[in-house]
Amino acid sequence: MVVIPLFIPIIVDELLLGKDHGFIAWISTHIWQSDTKGYVLGILAFILLLRLLSTVLSIFQTKIFVSISKNITYQMRQKLLEHLKHVSLKEYEMMRVGAVTSKLVTDVETIDGFVSTTISKLIVSSLVLIFSSVVLLWIHWQLALFILLTNPVVVLFTVKLSRNIGKLKKEENKAVELFQSSLNETLELFHQIRAANKEEYFFSHSEEKAKELKEHSVNYGYKSDAAMKLSYLVFLAGYEVFRAVSILAVAYSDLSVGLMLAIFSYLWVMVSPTQDIINFQYVLATAKAACKRINTIFEMEQEPVVTEHSNPFKHGSTVDIEVRSLSFAYREKDYILKNINMRIDAGSKVAIVGASGSGKTTLANILNGFYPLKEGEIYYGGVSNRQLQLSTIRENIYLILQHPKLFNDTMRFNLTLGNDHSDEEMARAIEIAQLGEVIERLEHRLDTLVGKDGIKLSGGQRQRVAIARMVLADPKVVIFDESTSALDVHTEAKLFEALHDFLKEKTVITIAHRLSTIKSAEFIYVLEEGRLVDSGTPQELLEKDESYFSRMI
Repeated sequence: MVVIPLFIPIIVDELLLGKDHGFIAWISTHIWQSDTKGYVLGILAFILLLRLLSTVLSIFQTKIFVSISKNITYQMRQKLLEHLKHVSLKEYEMMRVGAVTSKLVTDVETIDGFVSTTISKLIVSSLVLIFSSVVLLWIHWQLALFILLTNPVVVLFTVKLSRNIGKLKKEENKAVELFQSSLNETLELFHQIRAANKEEYFFSHSEEKAKELKEHSVNYGYKSDAAMKLSYLVFLAGYEVFRAVSILAVAYSDLSVGLMLAIFSYLWVMVSPTQDIINFQYVLATAKAACKRINTIFEMEQEPVVTEHSNPFKHGSTVDIEVRSLSFAYREKDYILKNINMRIDAGSKVAIVGASGSGKTTLANILNGFYPLKEGEIYYGGVSNRQLQLSTIRENIYLILQHPKLFNDTMRFNLTLGNDHSDEEMARAIEIAQLGEVIERLEHRLDTLVGKDGIKLSGGQRQRVAIARMVLADPKVVIFDESTSALDVHTEAKLFEALHDFLKEKTVITIAHRLSTIKSAEFIYVLEEGRLVDSGTPQELLEKDESYFSRMI
């Protein structure tokens, strides 16, 4: 493709101006002899063939780089998702969902465009400029040196501009993240927002973030375009200077008119590659900013990786749990739990009671393997938590929350969570969880969509869905954290009666305020302000004070 501008000027010199470059003579000797028309038509056919070949190679080049870029971005997203899969729960609790999704979509797409388009253009443009430089040096080395030595001025000029453009792009991306986070939060909590009659406040906040995004986008859009056009203006000014110098070279040196036209052609051929190299500065700055933002995900703390030598859950129907000197703080030294010691025998039924804010739910989350421990240890079947993966603990200890989360999917999916279960297993779980009548009333039974966060179901029905999930999971240890608080006493009694045989050989820990929920407990631990203040059988605690439970829970 790059050799094409050389053909016509040489033909002009040889066929029209009578200046011999030896080109037509070589064709006559080695290929064919013809008149002027034959040579022109023959060279035209050759040029068209070269252009066709160039187009085919360009398509092939695009396919290669697009395949490379898509593979890179796929692997990048795969590694980001793999990293997020093992990020600690504390990080998730402070995470802005919109910010993370923005990085996985917008910033990764920026990298994709950089690899698929910008790098391929840079490689091709560099080769074109190198070949053009060689040809120019062959035509007239003095003029070529003048052109090649002054061209880097343009590139240096664009490097300075690109630094400022990179900062503007970073600000725009930050504005995108803030807007996306605000919008996601507003939409996710819309039910609560409407219940509080605060639509105006929250949507106004999102509108404000949209306005900030618009301002940053306008700022980046016109300034980046102005910088590129200013750089291009500098190049075009140089082009006009080079053209004037070429005309003078014809007048005062042996440069022919045909070769001068060739130089003009190569100057024009160099316009696009030079512009691509100029643009590379700006896109590189943008890609660097995107990489920095993506790296913030890789910097998120992950759950500790532990080499397991033995799995206490592997054999037997359940395990005992022993807590030794456990202290826990979400923020350094701001302890939620302080020096907790307790033992829960395998197969026993234990209750943990205490006033709101006493640390019961935090303790349940730790026992379930949600948070790694820095102070103290928990032994599961005699094996320390420090010798077990948190995922192993969660796989075998099932925590049922007071407010279970449901997917905007079918009832079937919300029960199975994507696992395969037989019809018999499903029927058994539904029967135990007292969900039969609920499902019968649904329009499409198990295939009914339950809406965002299970909006079509009542609070008690959602709690029963969570209990049915637990039955299907068949864990070794079950923790009820206010898991039946939304049920009436009659339904709760029927539920626990149905659960009796299922839970008979399992270790069960119940956290509750309702006396009826913990009346079957064999042993009770009492928490107060993060400390274990008392323990004993229900009878022992009642003997201390008949109003004991009403004061403590």
